Amino acid sequence: MNTVLTIVAKIEAKPEAIDLVKTELIKLIQPTRAEQGCIAYDLHQDNQSPEIFLFFEKWESRELWQAHMNNDHLKAYMEAVDGAVANFTLNEMSEVPESA
Repeated sequence: MNTVLTIVAKIEAKPEAIDLVKTELIKLIQPTRAEQGCIAYDLHQDNQSPEIFLFFEKWESRELWQAHMNNDHLKAYMEAVDGAVANFTLNEMSEVPESA
């Protein structure tokens, strides 16, 4: 049985590139939500530090998430924001059940 994979991706835009990075991140939402295995793909922007964005993602399996990582729309995003991102952190996580 496959385990649901949660991804938390933190993107920190360079101050002069906040609008560019935000625009390009928004472009990822619809095509990613249409991908096989995508359960949730939600973008957030920090209220106090607008250069910080966070994607909260849920995938049916790690394999389907890896397929997402090789899609053309993600490659286009990487090219569009080349040099505009100051820091990027990605965590692969599993939900902790209420009773262990």
